[in-house]
Amino acid sequence: MANKIATFTLNPAYDLLGFCPKIELGDVNLVKTTGLLPAGKGINVAKVLCDLNHKVTASGFLGKTNNDGFTALFSALNLDNKFQLVEGRTRINVKLTEQNSDVTDLNFSGFTVSKNDWQQFVEQSLIWLADFDMVIISGSLPEGIALDDFTHWIENVKRICPKIIFDSSRSALIAGLKAKPWLIKPNDKELEMLVGHPLPTQTDIKGAAMSIVEQGIDNVIVSLGSKGALWVTKHESWLAKPPRCEVVSTVGAGDSMVAGLVHGLLSNYSIKDTLVFASAIAALSVSQPGVGVSDQAKLNRILEKIDVMAG
Repeated sequence: MANKIATFTLNPAYDLLGFCPKIELGDVNLVKTTGLLPAGKGINVAKVLCDLNHKVTASGFLGKTNNDGFTALFSALNLDNKFQLVEGRTRINVKLTEQNSDVTDLNFSGFTVSKNDWQQFVEQSLIWLADFDMVIISGSLPEGIALDDFTHWIENVKRICPKIIFDSSRSALIAGLKAKPWLIKPNDKELEMLVGHPLPTQTDIKGAAMSIVEQGIDNVIVSLGSKGALWVTKHESWLAKPPRCEVVSTVGAGDSMVAGLVHGLLSNYSIKDTLVFASAIAALSVSQPGVGVSDQAKLNRILEKIDVMAG
């Protein structure tokens, strides 16, 4: 029987992707457009999981005014679409990649979720989630959703499906952590924000991750960019380092890693092997425009080059 996976993207966006050799502030910049994609962290996760032959249900909110691109994508991926339409427009995020691989994000505002919208979403999601094996909650919150309400919703989801993977930032990350999800994936800067002080060494990062595990979160995976990823639990820790590769775009690399984690965990891989697979998926992502497993042979070659060791 196939595993039932749900991804939630409460604040999706159309990603306008561009390349500019060097951004000059206060001046005119000529940008090469590389894509305009319906996206959002949970949607990116769902896309990669579909490429890995998983059946996925995707949910969240979409603006009524411009949802056509998303519904077309969901249809193409054969996703079970449980997004709720609300008044307004889904936002546009501009992501500019420079020659040195730095990415500048310009995230615009979008729709506002009313109290009635939120109540309807909560009631319906807690009904249809009853028999799911894993839930992925990713990304930021749109205007209108109170942080305490967000925490309470995750707590209720956890009672139904304990295996929650949570990947967010800023205030939404702090609110989500109060519900003690099963697995979180902060990057090193987000981990510094959570513990309130700099983490200059790998030992410091591991110690900070362990402090969060001791607070009741079973798995903490710290994304370290080109330096790899560190997975810490009460009983073990592993560090996986990807091979050097040409960086086309880092957009969606973290979401690709989350999809790789889900695939490994539901395939009963060990923690070590799951981290290796997820790291390879993330490395593949940065070597191509957009997310997805576009080249299985290339993924296999990357898998062979992942360096993994006890963290």
